[in-house]
Amino acid sequence: MTDGKIIESDRLERKGIYIKVWIKFLIAHFGALLWVGVSIVLSLRWVGELGTIVSVPFAIIIITGIAYIPGYINAFTVMSLLSDKQPKFVTVSPEEDITIIIACRNEENAIGETLGYIAKQDYEGEIKVIVVDNASTDGTYEESKRAGENLKLNITVINENIPGKYNALNRALKYVDTEFVATLDADTLLHKSSVRYIVSRMISAPSDVCAVAGSVLVRNSRTSFIAKLQEWDYFLGIASIKRMQGLYQGTLVAQGAFSLYKTEVLKYVGGWPDAIGEDIVLTWKFFENKWRVFYEPLAVAFTDVPISLKHLARQRSRWARGMIEALKAVKPWKQPLGYIKYLTSINLIMPYLDIIYTFVLIPGLIIALYGKYHIVGPVTIFVLPLSMIQNFVLYRYQQYVFKNLGLSIRKNRFGFIVYVLFYQMLMSPISILGYMQEVFFLKRVWK
Repeated sequence: MTDGKIIESDRLERKGIYIKVWIKFLIAHFGALLWVGVSIVLSLRWVGELGTIVSVPFAIIIITGIAYIPGYINAFTVMSLLSDKQPKFVTVSPEEDITIIIACRNEENAIGETLGYIAKQDYEGEIKVIVVDNASTDGTYEESKRAGENLKLNITVINENIPGKYNALNRALKYVDTEFVATLDADTLLHKSSVRYIVSRMISAPSDVCAVAGSVLVRNSRTSFIAKLQEWDYFLGIASIKRMQGLYQGTLVAQGAFSLYKTEVLKYVGGWPDAIGEDIVLTWKFFENKWRVFYEPLAVAFTDVPISLKHLARQRSRWARGMIEALKAVKPWKQPLGYIKYLTSINLIMPYLDIIYTFVLIPGLIIALYGKYHIVGPVTIFVLPLSMIQNFVLYRYQQYVFKNLGLSIRKNRFGFIVYVLFYQMLMSPISILGYMQEVFFLKRVWK
């Protein structure tokens, strides 16, 4: 399919200082390692004091998970974001025909609006739509046909009675005859220029880029406080990680909520795999075959997020489980591309970090309220400025994106404060739940 040669430079940059990707990679590493070195020096006393309680080796294991590795990851991300510059588009008015697949189950109340936003796209090529009703018990099928006809869309509505999102997507893939195919969740609304921008990124990219992940943001942030927290997670946390990964030509998840694929490559790797995190495993299969995945921040879509802690836990545990599925399906050390090998290897240490965070840091914070600072030391606080810098850099960039799209950023200051200070306290225990579900082969449920 492709020799997978890494293009080590931003060939589309026309202005500014020309810096090759591998140089940016080394600079980011140097900055991150320098930060870790300073952290180690500052934490020597902390290691000694904690070591008198739990032994020095165990103290090092704890502090590494609490401070050193999180500090390294944050510093690497910050340095990468500061050096990132999106390549220019070859064209902003592509005309290639595309197909959008919407796999849905019991989405009668949402599908009509989603199709309406597809109909409003300022895209010059033809957009074909395939809606797959995956064993719904409501009127999803009928509403899809009615809305598609009223909106005068080129739409095909089919049934897939075998449960499972991957089944629905693969059924639709058989009907696709366009060069590019996108996936869209039934509760996700596209900005009017999203299709134009995501296709522009694909045709502007090197030939070995087979997928482009769109920028998914929160639509229903006013419905609950849990949704307000997720608004910042999508806007800053997830977006910053995707931008960093995109810089190194390996966005690790072309998420099913909104992404674009080359149809030929998608069929070559066998379509979507039988997995709870089918989009994660699929993306890693691309990497295994020496393809690359980009990210386009201007291709914005707004999705409904869980509004209760129960449903958030269910969703994020699925994501964590999907990561383990991907690690099992494609081992990081077997990835053929250097940047991808590095990025996927980071996921190997995520369970360790979540375990330390859940069973050590959170209890340590509680103990600190009583004046005992053995676990929560000065270097723990030292990580916070990095997080704030990362959030600030991404916030400024997102302001630029929103300005170009004619959008405004919602005010949610209290949600931001809680997100920065406490959000990970929710996510780590939930992630551990997902890891355990995969370890013990518990039943997989799409919705």
